[in-house]
Amino acid sequence: MRTTIALLCGLLASTSLMAGAKPGDRPADLLGQTVDGQTVTAASLRGDVVVVGFWATWCPYCMREMPTLAGLQTLATQRHLPLQVVYVNSREDREVFVRASRALRRRMPGLLITWDPHGSIRKPYGTNDMLPVMVLLHRDGTIADIRAGYDEKDLDDLLAEINTLMAEPAPSSATASSAQPASL
Repeated sequence: MRTTIALLCGLLASTSLMAGAKPGDRPADLLGQTVDGQTVTAASLRGDVVVVGFWATWCPYCMREMPTLAGLQTLATQRHLPLQVVYVNSREDREVFVRASRALRRRMPGLLITWDPHGSIRKPYGTNDMLPVMVLLHRDGTIADIRAGYDEKDLDDLLAEINTLMAEPAPSSATASSAQPASL
């Protein structure tokens, strides 16, 4: 009987650990590969606030969200602000990803677009098959927030959260130029 209870407790503990990433956790490092085959990692972006958006071409809300995030990235780039938007295409075949990313890069050159063919990068965020999903990372690389879905009425809150995250001190390994507080 005690063995059964101990096994059950162990199973429940391991299930809760697999329940999904949450604010304060360090996310999995891989953020996908670009159309050119470059691997993008969360560690390589540490020092910036990172907005990771998961999308697919068939998702109308994703396609509405994308220009907004691209606009934030363009503004941040122009102002030399510590922000990087990574848009991860989830569970579409390579041909669809290549065509879509090439078309999108012409219209939204500031976005860093990557590919996750099996949806494995998105899976730890506990959102199953829901799209879009947005994950905000602190400048130290830990998860600040996970948002599922998209609604334009939430844009002011999103912008306020990004500005708050950018005002946080840069991690000690970041460059001095990214240490200055700034806002969009």
